[in-house]
Amino acid sequence: MSVDAGQETAQGEPRDGQGRTSLDTAAARNLATTTKSAPQMQGISSRWLLKVLPWVQVTAGTYRVNRRLSYAVGDGRVTFVKTGSEVRVIPRELGELAPLRSFDSDEGLTALADRFVQREFEPGAVLAQAGQPAHTVYLIAHGKVEQLGEGPYGEQTRLGVLADGDHFGADALLSGDGTWEFTARAAAATTVLALTRADLEALQGRLPELSEHLAAFRALPKQRTNRRGEADIELTSGHKGEPALHSTFVDYEVKPREYELSVAQTVLRVHTRVADLYNEPMNQTEQQLKLTVEALRERQEHEMVNNPEFGLLHNAEYDQRIQPHAGPPLPDDFDELITRRRGTRFLFAHPRTIAAFGRECTRRGIYPDPVEVAGSTVPAWRGIPILSCNKIPVTAARTSSVIAVRTGEDNQGVIGLNQTGLPDEYEPGLNVRFMGIDEKAVISYLVSTYFSVAVLVPDALGVLENVNVANWR
Repeated sequence: MSVDAGQETAQGEPRDGQGRTSLDTAAARNLATTTKSAPQMQGISSRWLLKVLPWVQVTAGTYRVNRRLSYAVGDGRVTFVKTGSEVRVIPRELGELAPLRSFDSDEGLTALADRFVQREFEPGAVLAQAGQPAHTVYLIAHGKVEQLGEGPYGEQTRLGVLADGDHFGADALLSGDGTWEFTARAAAATTVLALTRADLEALQGRLPELSEHLAAFRALPKQRTNRRGEADIELTSGHKGEPALHSTFVDYEVKPREYELSVAQTVLRVHTRVADLYNEPMNQTEQQLKLTVEALRERQEHEMVNNPEFGLLHNAEYDQRIQPHAGPPLPDDFDELITRRRGTRFLFAHPRTIAAFGRECTRRGIYPDPVEVAGSTVPAWRGIPILSCNKIPVTAARTSSVIAVRTGEDNQGVIGLNQTGLPDEYEPGLNVRFMGIDEKAVISYLVSTYFSVAVLVPDALGVLENVNVANWR
């Protein structure tokens, strides 16, 4: 049957009067195999934390961190409950104030909690003035408070920033004769709970056990400690002749912390028909396993950052947590963060936080030199690499955190914990174990990885909290 020029072929394509001179590609694909990629996965990130953290072999499944005995107790953060606009402190949380750390009377703590009065302060309002009598305990329920002092030439200096859960003025529980050593000023709209010395004394008249506890606390001998809260080691130096030398010993924690290896697991299921017949040009079981392992490694890094038991964000000591000076991550904030410890090795931040820090540097005309880590060029500050970690959460309010670490067991830093040499090991610290074939002809493999992360001394880990990553001004 002839077809005129301009008409369409059976395949729906026009052709000229000379007819087709070669095989159509649509037909040719039916007889040809394609060049294909291995299965791809969007959920794979850089996982810098797993790459740069030194890993320590834990053959017993548990790693014990022995430290010098520390007396820095009862100086943490306070937790509140909020009903509508009303805020109350949880009575037991008052034990975070040093003078109340061993006071275990539920009646007394509840009575104390009821005596705290909620106060609201606008930005710029002064809560306490340096040199004035310090007769009030402040618990910060929400907001931000700057601690301001006076420099050697009369200029105003910023001593620190307090935020949700922090407190100051606890010495007012012991004596009403003290004065404020700094000025406390609200840097944002701030809600506090306040207890005055007068209210405390009225309560002590009704609760003799509270009065006795505070009196006993005042009578405790002052333990000489270093700035980290560890008992001083008595030394003698600069002497001549033969004076009597100090004697000393180094005490250890009675109950050192132990880190048990955590686990992330899943069961990979593959039908025998797939495993038997569909293995060319690539092995289906291997590809399934490869993607499963990637997902487990992603979960491993997430746990090392966010796990409430051993995750880095939850294990930073309160005196190693700082607040930003203005909101966005400023170079000044990074400077304060890295000076909290010797030998800061890495900074970890969410990609949005790194971008926000870059904007602040550009705004100030600062262009830090990048550095090379494991063959990749990454941004840096003061020569310290800033590594991307998308496991650090960004809240709905567009705030996030920056983690600073010193690493290495010999450097008393942060270390990763794992165990290698596992049965049926597929990668270091990860094994794949055959679980059998069920009655539906489905093969099951148990895929497990064992890990944890340990902070050897408190100042090895620091966190810059509540940085605003959405400042575009």
